[in-house]
Amino acid sequence: MPAPHGARRARIAFSDSAAKQLENITSEAEIHSLDRALVVVSVDPDVGEALPADSSGPQLRQYTDDLEHVRLLYWVTALRTVVVVAYIEV
Repeated sequence: MPAPHGARRARIAFSDSAAKQLENITSEAEIHSLDRALVVVSVDPDVGEALPADSSGPQLRQYTDDLEHVRLLYWVTALRTVVVVAYIEV
């Protein structure tokens, strides 16, 4: 009998502006740092802090990794299967 799988990860998607930011990252160290942050958010979408907002749009969250020097702004879809990254700072 196969071993049970761990928790399911959310899929990562990028907004148009975040995709453009992603294209400008060329350093392997920055890519590695960003990848680690994306894994953290995909495993636990609630890891970031909720940003103040009104109810007209999705609830933005902010994840900051001070060790890797990465900041992500993102929201999670209603079924919690997709994390949409809106802003990247590396």
